[in-house]
Amino acid sequence: MSTAAPAGRAAQAAQARRASLASQLGVSERLFSSPAERRFAKRVEEGLDQVEEGLMNEVRFADELADVTTRYLLEAGGKRVRPMLTMLAAQLGDGPTPEVVTAAMAIEITHLASLYHDDVMDEAMLRRGVPSAQSVWGNSVAVLTGDLLFARASRLIAALGERAITLQSDTFERLCLGQLHETIGPREGDDPIDHYIQVLSDKTGSLIATAAQFGVVFSSAPDEFEQPVVEFGEKVGIAFQLIDDVIDLSSDGDTGKVAGTDLRAGVATLPLLKLRVAAESDDASARLLAALEREVIGVPEAEGQTDAAAAAIAELRAHAATADTRAEAHRWAREAVEAIAPLPEGPATKAMRRFAETIVERSH
Repeated sequence: MSTAAPAGRAAQAAQARRASLASQLGVSERLFSSPAERRFAKRVEEGLDQVEEGLMNEVRFADELADVTTRYLLEAGGKRVRPMLTMLAAQLGDGPTPEVVTAAMAIEITHLASLYHDDVMDEAMLRRGVPSAQSVWGNSVAVLTGDLLFARASRLIAALGERAITLQSDTFERLCLGQLHETIGPREGDDPIDHYIQVLSDKTGSLIATAAQFGVVFSSAPDEFEQPVVEFGEKVGIAFQLIDDVIDLSSDGDTGKVAGTDLRAGVATLPLLKLRVAAESDDASARLLAALEREVIGVPEAEGQTDAAAAAIAELRAHAATADTRAEAHRWAREAVEAIAPLPEGPATKAMRRFAETIVERSH
């Protein structure tokens, strides 16, 4: 295989990522009107280009099968939320230094690896609009592919020194604990909603927080910027996942995603948890919960695409439980913005605020 094709794909992906950045953060004349702000936007875009090109090179293996499987989900797309936040946080210091770019790549590869493992545990059929790796090659290959990617991320992190190794290992521990607690479920006496938010904090918030932290640490930004940025990342991560819970209740014609995918996999998302609370005192909510448990929850996608299932999911989408979930996501986003109040005003904090707002405004 020639290097021209991967290079071409990398260039196309980088161009798409620039458009994504512009749309997601409002990098436009309206938001960034001054020359200094436009230079800021250009530095962020250049950093993301370097990350994208680096990812295409790093997620490459001499083994033919490994090379195909490890690049599979990378080439399928993705929002690159974590590298984007690393680049934004880095603007509080020296910008996209080589160390910042390496850290951003390691974070994205770690995230990518976790997707392979998640899809095995959730028995997911689709990921990023394509058949999941486990549905193409089987569970063993998907798990081993995730392991290969974790190894590659660890190699990148090792080049950044002991601080990076410690941060990455602590984050990886939280990712695993979050998945473990999600799998086991709340223990007797635990509040199911509090338990779920902690799972989101560990599974999603921790890695996004580390992405932001790496941007500060490896751009030589002032030490006092680190904690506000970490708190911002953690809270944005929770908001991001709560909006995903809402989005899960809608189908996506572009990706082939079926409404209620998480529910069909048996995942108790926040709308469902809130519905269970409502069902304790409201007959209509109790009837809806019964219909979901009968037609949707834990019912394989291939068997569960019935009119009754679609009607139950649509009713949950219109239920106050889902509106409450959306409101909860906005609350976490507001708290994320409040966390960075101590940071100096400028294009970076302006873009981070917009980042938090966009996370909860998205529809896919």
